[in-house]
Amino acid sequence: MPKFNYVAMDSKGKETKGSLDVASQNEAVGRLKEMGFFPTKVVEAEKTKDKADPKGKGGAKPGKKKRGGQINIPGLSGRVKPKVLTAFTRQLATLVDAGLPLLRGLRVLEKQEKSVTLKQIIGELGTGIEGGSTFSEALAQHPKVFNRLYVNMVKAGELGGVLEVVLARLSEFMEKAQKIKGKVVAAMFYPAAVITVAIAILAILMIFVVPKFKEIFKDMLPGKDLPAFTNFVLSISDAIANNFIITFLLMVVAVVSFMAFIRTRFGRRLFDKFQMNMPGLGPVISKVAISRFTRTLGTLVSSGVPILQALTIVKETSGNVIVAEAVSAVHESVKEGETITAPLEASGVFPPMVISMVDVGEQTGALPEMLMKIADNFDEEVDNAVAAMTSLLEPIMIVFLAVIVGSIVIALFLPLIVLMESVGDVGGGEDKGGKGGE
Repeated sequence: MPKFNYVAMDSKGKETKGSLDVASQNEAVGRLKEMGFFPTKVVEAEKTKDKADPKGKGGAKPGKKKRGGQINIPGLSGRVKPKVLTAFTRQLATLVDAGLPLLRGLRVLEKQEKSVTLKQIIGELGTGIEGGSTFSEALAQHPKVFNRLYVNMVKAGELGGVLEVVLARLSEFMEKAQKIKGKVVAAMFYPAAVITVAIAILAILMIFVVPKFKEIFKDMLPGKDLPAFTNFVLSISDAIANNFIITFLLMVVAVVSFMAFIRTRFGRRLFDKFQMNMPGLGPVISKVAISRFTRTLGTLVSSGVPILQALTIVKETSGNVIVAEAVSAVHESVKEGETITAPLEASGVFPPMVISMVDVGEQTGALPEMLMKIADNFDEEVDNAVAAMTSLLEPIMIVFLAVIVGSIVIALFLPLIVLMESVGDVGGGEDKGGKGGE
């Protein structure tokens, strides 16, 4: 099938270029009109090539485009880091908003992209658009990188003719999601680092240091019993040192079993429920889940995605089984023509303030705006909760380390105290014996 290169104008007067695989020039013109473009030039690609290179030399084979020698290793490509994808979305939104045609904007970003995987995907997006696909259709070909939320928001923007607005809104949504996730990860980093250091210190003490003290105590206190606390610490040291490989394997088996358990529906539900109810960290996790739910739903609805479709997307991208079940109940309620408020209240997940604000948003017809206000409010609460939790964790972890290491030190010093007392008793007995002889 011949290929036709075209130059066309969109509804806003922006020029766009590309190519279509169609049977004739008339079909190419018809296809462009169906896409909402006003063609100004449609030329068969082979003729263009003949003019540019009459001898047919120096050109690449049709349908093949070099990618700069990139190598795709199976299993090591196909995914893009959220931070990189967020930057790409923000840059594309800026270029489109500045008046640059979408295809040209993609080509500009493809040239400057450092991520090999994303660079290749951007090139494929541009090729798909040149072939007549819409941007959302091209995005849907890469589900590992662009989830349903991303694709449906872009599709709504295309249908409404506000792609630049939707891209900006989507990039803002992704940036805020990354910001909240980063704060929670940063809050967990300190206790995780302290626990890792504590485990390393304990392992070194129990495997290498304590056993040497045991030999010293045998020589220093022959035939005498060691203090009970010292014996307890020495027995733990023996168990760890003599069964180190078994202990390590048991820990690995426990971790693997736990990961397999939470991959099941029942295990995931139990784990998510525990996370949301656990002391200290539970309220933060609940607020993050509620913020994500309200911001995702508000962003989708305000971008023009139908409410039922938006609820389905929110359910799939919630990241929490408990919240997903609540959203499923909301979906069924809306499908039956009822309100969102009743199933939200029945779920027991959302606080009264959220339910009241959603109710007001439904009654006033300003549900998207109200959802975004709830999300902003909970983002601020997450910031405050994370800051408070971090300031509280620091002294707790320091005390925890001090108690663990201090207990081992005390256990090792107790026999020395017993030895000093026995030496003192012997010395006192000799003094009394000497005075009696005189």
